[in-house]
Amino acid sequence: MSRSPSTLKRIDILSHVRRIESTIARRFDGAARKLTQSGAREPLEIMHAVLNAVDREIQSTGRGRRVFPFNSIHVSVLAQSREIRNRFETVLAGESGLQQRIDDKLRSAGCRDAVAVSISYVGRAQQNWHEPEFHVRFARVESPAQAADDASAARARIDVTVFRGTAQKRVYSFEADRVDLGRCVEVRDSGGRLIRTNDVAFVEGSGEINQSVSRQHAHIGYQSRSREYRLYDDGSAHGTQIVRQGRTISVPRGSRGVRLNAGDEIALGDARLRIRLTM
Repeated sequence: MSRSPSTLKRIDILSHVRRIESTIARRFDGAARKLTQSGAREPLEIMHAVLNAVDREIQSTGRGRRVFPFNSIHVSVLAQSREIRNRFETVLAGESGLQQRIDDKLRSAGCRDAVAVSISYVGRAQQNWHEPEFHVRFARVESPAQAADDASAARARIDVTVFRGTAQKRVYSFEADRVDLGRCVEVRDSGGRLIRTNDVAFVEGSGEINQSVSRQHAHIGYQSRSREYRLYDDGSAHGTQIVRQGRTISVPRGSRGVRLNAGDEIALGDARLRIRLTM
């Protein structure tokens, strides 16, 4: 039986639509496969994966008792941009973050010793990582009692005020193990890969003062044993100094750093910061 021209036209249109739908479906399927193969996981999935890694380290000692043989956990997380780092920090830090979740897991397993949890964000995964997005390192420090004291001791908050030069903000407040100081928020290598994010970031192209600040200029590190903040030079071009009561103290590259006191001023090239420590 022959078909009318209008019927044949409708069939051609339907066939064309089906071909388009099939093409779109194949593209979506391909994108989904690539996403699955990449192994990229959301922050909450990373948290659960870390908790599973902790759970595997809990050991039974008999008679129903269980112990966790470490008192220090360090988690390195791959974060190739400030936006990704912020997403992870929102989930992993804070009152219901990774420290609290690990404490809850160990407590429910009957493990009583305190465990210090630290997190760092890096722009590149290392060869020894077992997972593409994160790495968990378990350790037992030499003095568990001291480690527990350090973990529970209240550290001073460090406030940083920019009074010479132009940064992303004028005043910063930190309670962190490391605070990076430099020019630009994100520092990338020649291949465009992120190698550092500056917590106190001077604006690129905002005059000679800012240009005297190197991209990887210096950092402030917190020492838990001595409970002090120290300033380190990271190979800056124009040097790092501390101005204390009218006296200038140089911070050489590769040194053990110089202790920061309340009221100190930090000189990064021609830029200046003022330090305040509060409990």
